[in-house]
Amino acid sequence: MFERFEAIANAPMREYTTLKLGGPADWLVTPKSTRELVQILGEARENGLPVTVIGHGSNLLVLDGGIRGVVIRMARGMKDCFVKGNLLVADAGTMMGAAASAAADAGLTGLEFASGIPGTVGGGVIMNAGAYGGEMSRVVQEVCLIQRDGTFRTLGKEELDFGYRHSALQATDDIVCQVTMRLENGDPDSIRERMSELNRQRAEKQPLDVPSAGSTFKRPEGAFAAALIDQCGLKGYTVGGAKVSTKHAGFLINIGESARDYLELIRTVQRIVEDRTGIRLETEVRIIGEDREPDSGEKGLNA
Repeated sequence: MFERFEAIANAPMREYTTLKLGGPADWLVTPKSTRELVQILGEARENGLPVTVIGHGSNLLVLDGGIRGVVIRMARGMKDCFVKGNLLVADAGTMMGAAASAAADAGLTGLEFASGIPGTVGGGVIMNAGAYGGEMSRVVQEVCLIQRDGTFRTLGKEELDFGYRHSALQATDDIVCQVTMRLENGDPDSIRERMSELNRQRAEKQPLDVPSAGSTFKRPEGAFAAALIDQCGLKGYTVGGAKVSTKHAGFLINIGESARDYLELIRTVQRIVEDRTGIRLETEVRIIGEDREPDSGEKGLNA
């Protein structure tokens, strides 16, 4: 099965997520083109296999039991990117940083915020990724989608229902295959200077040298997740191999090998912050896969 494609059986998902966690996927397949993506979907459908789509795995917690069926990994496969006038057209697997660099090379401004986001353009659209005052909703013009039956459709910006870390695509099974972004003319040197400054700020404030999934929680209305976590004295708090970063409390980092530890840390932080502030933190990280039954005597997760 999937012999025609770049495919790995029993793929250890810890090797395909920035958290470096996760059990095996039955199959991990990387399409090189839209045509291959349609063929992979067809083969999965013919064999009755469930399909999970990921980008670069940068905003993802895969549980220890792994993922059944087929994981389609868009990153490193579908990554063509080209400029046409003021439009930047990028395949869904294009890294956000690569898209920002292509825009800068063409003297197009508006995507500088994305230069340090370690995810794909497709994932960025689905979650309306943003940073430093910019977000995908401000630049996306239209999105080409493949439905699970292999048919195509296109949605314009107004149909994507963008909100804070939200788009209408989160409620569908459609797969982003290409994104068209409208940018503005700018000076390449100034654009590059802005990108460098934003990346300097990231490196200064965020724990980029250890495994994480970026900001673990969404920003609650009228507050900041990191500030609330710090206020509750949780910087450095550890559950097994998972830890609240001492550099930036909004980042829960992995210093071990257990997704169970990481999930328990998420739930512990949520519980303590809600008990002490009345604010319930919502996760920004996507949690997928199957949990593994705890070993005899292992402590279960807190609800």
